[in-house]
Amino acid sequence: MAYETEVKYYIPDLDVMLDMLDDPEIKRTRRRVFERNFRYDDNARSLSERGIVLRLREDDRIRLTYKEPAPPSGAYALSRLEYETEVSDMNEMSAILDGLGFRHYWVYEKFRTTHEFNGTEIVLDELPFGNFIEIEGNTPQEIAFAAIKLGLMGEKAFKDSYADLFARVKTAMQLNFDDLTFKNFQGIEVPGKIFTSDE
Repeated sequence: MAYETEVKYYIPDLDVMLDMLDDPEIKRTRRRVFERNFRYDDNARSLSERGIVLRLREDDRIRLTYKEPAPPSGAYALSRLEYETEVSDMNEMSAILDGLGFRHYWVYEKFRTTHEFNGTEIVLDELPFGNFIEIEGNTPQEIAFAAIKLGLMGEKAFKDSYADLFARVKTAMQLNFDDLTFKNFQGIEVPGKIFTSDE
């Protein structure tokens, strides 16, 4: 069990951020990997209604994750209680969840590279609709220090989940598909103003 406190920043220029991450004080802890994530819920969507996430993730490992809302720890950060465990077989775990009455209702994909700086975890997420830096730390102060290091302090910060950001994109662009996959976004250019505008 752990509490996660995190914030996201939209990255319009990936090359500039890659240069910022190429710093001797910032250590890359996991190579760039492709992720497929499956969100589960019951037929009544009772988990989602309570802000609970039940997720099965496959990259170079397979992990089952449960998240629930935690007391807020900062005005701009998202805080959640998280339980996570590694499992050995994606299909078997999916069958167990199905047997318990949970069905996967949403798939989302991304490439993720993981770094560490001064006790914070910094991940570079490349999603079908854009690139984001996610900073996770024990306190808002640690997160702010990492944001300063990356030149992000003063930029618009998101405490939204990727599901929330995807909903923003779908509404703005009137998209009619549900899964956040690279195949679905093929040939679609998502304007950055969706993430930079306050509207």
